Amino acid sequence: METRSFYILRYALAFSDMLLVNLCFYAASNLSNTYDSTFTLDYRYDLIISNLLWILCTSIYGLYFDKTIHKLESVYKTTSQSIILHLVLFLTFLFFCEQTHFPRRFLIYFYAVMVMGFLLSRFIGTLIMSLYSKNLHMGKAVAVLGMNECGLKLASYLIKQNSLNFVGILDKDRANAHSNEDVDLSDAVQYIRNAALNGVEEVYISVKPDKIDNLSYLLKVGEQNCIRLKFVPDLSGLESKFKFNRMGDFAVLCARREPLEDITNRFKKRVFDIAVSLGVIVFIFSWLYPLLAVLIKLQSRGPVFFAQLRTGRNNRPFWCYKFRSMRMNRDSDKRQASVNDDRITPIGRFIRKTSLDEFPQFFNVLLGYMSIVGPRPHMLSHTEQYSKIIDKYMVRQFLKPGITGWAQINGYRGETRESYLMEKRVEHDIWYMEHWSVMLDLKIVFLTIINMIRGEKNAY
Repeated sequence: METRSFYILRYALAFSDMLLVNLCFYAASNLSNTYDSTFTLDYRYDLIISNLLWILCTSIYGLYFDKTIHKLESVYKTTSQSIILHLVLFLTFLFFCEQTHFPRRFLIYFYAVMVMGFLLSRFIGTLIMSLYSKNLHMGKAVAVLGMNECGLKLASYLIKQNSLNFVGILDKDRANAHSNEDVDLSDAVQYIRNAALNGVEEVYISVKPDKIDNLSYLLKVGEQNCIRLKFVPDLSGLESKFKFNRMGDFAVLCARREPLEDITNRFKKRVFDIAVSLGVIVFIFSWLYPLLAVLIKLQSRGPVFFAQLRTGRNNRPFWCYKFRSMRMNRDSDKRQASVNDDRITPIGRFIRKTSLDEFPQFFNVLLGYMSIVGPRPHMLSHTEQYSKIIDKYMVRQFLKPGITGWAQINGYRGETRESYLMEKRVEHDIWYMEHWSVMLDLKIVFLTIINMIRGEKNAY
């Protein structure tokens, strides 16, 4: 439904935003005296990095995508998210590249000017769009025919679309408006003809599936009056139980919303996984491993690492690695760790409490068997056990298992002495699957770090 005006707006917004980022960079460099002179090699290099990061951030959040550009609240939200992510990535770039010439005042000026600049830009843009859309009737004129539940929801949606000029519900004056009955065919024909006289270009007809056979004549009437008719089946009875997707020319009912079924979202998550796991392995694991290896070897015989088959994505087993925290025993594949477990060594108790024992799993992430965030991988015996008593247990296996997860930061980790604890864990895992976003992953990682510092009561 993108009109020419909004097509132009999308590219104009992208161009003006890029120009604004460059102006903010220029202003900050002059205010902070970071560079010897403008357009030095360092200046151009850092400016290029800043621009590339801005393109990456706006692509991740879809700032200039069709679904975002039509809603002002979405534009504001994705703009703020892009600025925050830009700050995080730019700081990461400076840290890894050891940019010693960057004073703190440059970053303060840069992002302060950027925030103020984008606030002003968005305010002016909103004002212009509001005046333009109201006074010049930007966008095609559309209307809804069908005063039923689906029609009312559709009208509410169209009102919010700035790219469209919503005229109204054509049959809103019907006496039986709230009876959820479809309009008579003869009345519908008259409504469409009246709409054409009032300059309406498209009519969305909300009908129940059993009425669709009567609409071929309506289609003919619409074409005769130069109005595009679009039929919206009233499936309100199914909406609460299913999600609707498109597969080619087919409408598909899905049991739940799964953002990670989208290949773009999977790509974002994989890039995040690789970046974080590489960073941890290079900058933390490289010095943590020899330290813990010595302590583990001093306190008990056996290997430094503990490897166990765990249930992975799509119920496929994989070798999950941890720092060994227990003495060698024969029950490791069946028995969970418990409070005051005599198998746990002193250093093992510490690394379990602080979750340091999980760090080898960053190699699992790098190899693609796990993700940074996701449902925790369970022992094969537990998967077999709980899948028989918890109906939706195997739904969690649709995702790659994670080093941390939504269930874990909400306290559902460690030994599951009662089945309801596992049910709550599964419930949280499914919620995460249905509500995944990059920001949710960042939130979970942040809260996990906080819990590691505090020490978790259920980690033993």
